[in-house]
Amino acid sequence: MRVVVQRVRSASVDVEKEGYHCGIGRGLLVLAAFTEGDGEQDLEWTAKKLAALRIFDDADGVMNLSVRDVDGEMLVVSQFTLYALTARGNRPSYVRAAKPEIAIPLYERFCTLVGEHLGKSAGKGIFGADMKVSLVNDGPVTIIIDSKIKE
Repeated sequence: MRVVVQRVRSASVDVEKEGYHCGIGRGLLVLAAFTEGDGEQDLEWTAKKLAALRIFDDADGVMNLSVRDVDGEMLVVSQFTLYALTARGNRPSYVRAAKPEIAIPLYERFCTLVGEHLGKSAGKGIFGADMKVSLVNDGPVTIIIDSKIKE
């Protein structure tokens, strides 16, 4: 499992033909991708890591607080392109990204776990939909986390 986390002042998702779908204020926008072999341990580890990640400023301006500490929110958007292979040619290959029949249940479970660790429901996009994601990156702070790399 791989996520790109952005500390945001706000973020929202619009869905094609539907318009505004959901949004958050201060918190984390999480772009999440899944690969074959991902399981409950990957989801749990990543959800727990996100809720505890100390990337918000304390009173001294030091990144020492988590999204929970600042009573922030999380918005989780599926993003299979995080598993793009780009070494050969100019057209990315997405063969490492989990197929929808595997990725959808993983995404749904991950969103549930994020909410449990956050202490409130996470906002989420619609898997496979044509979404427009808007954000105001705070910092900017952007971090990549891969559940297979825990060093």
